[in-house]
Amino acid sequence: MQDTLQALLNRHSLGIKYLAEPAPDDTQLARMVEAALRAPDHASLVPFRFAAVRGEARARLAALFRQAAVDAGKDAEAVALDDQRAREAPLVVAVIARIDLGHPQVPAHEQWMAVGGALTNFLNAAHLMGFAGKMLSGRKARDPRVVAAFCGPGETLVGWIGMGTATRPPAARPPKARGPDVLRDW
Repeated sequence: MQDTLQALLNRHSLGIKYLAEPAPDDTQLARMVEAALRAPDHASLVPFRFAAVRGEARARLAALFRQAAVDAGKDAEAVALDDQRAREAPLVVAVIARIDLGHPQVPAHEQWMAVGGALTNFLNAAHLMGFAGKMLSGRKARDPRVVAAFCGPGETLVGWIGMGTATRPPAARPPKARGPDVLRDW
């Protein structure tokens, strides 16, 4: 138990330029999704889904990212960086929210909490299985063409996880400071 807790305390994000093959395989991805499904989820709505982008599909994603960057007025260097983010990660996993705004029992904020819990469990499972990655979002997650490529009616594109095997250990950084308002008695 202490080893698992220490592993969770050591979880970190790692940028795409520090990721290499192998990426998680189908069985490993299924286990990550199983972990995501264990997140607190009032009424078991499962207000999220994931979409794996791998192989040649990364080139299609890169084209979408490039066009979104051009449409946003980015310079050539920034356009190339967005292209790189899609092509160089061994695996890209889109995170999509499905929030039922009219649900009679579960308000939207609880559904969003389930999405966040699922994302956290997915990333923690990846870390515990020896993979690394980083959640990315930003303006392109709101680009109409990119959103249309991933989302159906009523869905929201949260962003992407670039995943693979770490090529370097995490950079040393101190733990986040826990201020007095993070945990206090009521």
